[in-house]
Amino acid sequence: MAVGLAAKTCTPCRGGIPPMAAERAAEMMAEAPGWELKDGGARLERSFKFKDFAGALDFVGKVGALAENEFHHPDISFGWGNCTVSLQTKKIKGLHENDFIMAVKINRFAPA
Repeated sequence: MAVGLAAKTCTPCRGGIPPMAAERAAEMMAEAPGWELKDGGARLERSFKFKDFAGALDFVGKVGALAENEFHHPDISFGWGNCTVSLQTKKIKGLHENDFIMAVKINRFAPA
């Protein structure tokens, strides 16, 4: 039985490997609803909407704690009622399974 991405943890990527192929990234998108492939399949991005600044700030705190726990850190921008999260494994300048693990786990914090 295959283990879903939400049950996995990020593994250190030391570089020296090729980024995930665009075809594989497209397949993995099924497990990461709401996310989009950007930069020709080299990055994942999702924007979130909130009722107010406090909701966005709370979300950013949860994503930050997750990132520290997983040792995989996204780029985050936020303001009143909005937040955009961008994922990429910078050591390989593209996507790795870790980026999808983070996307799936971040989705758990998404507003209803």
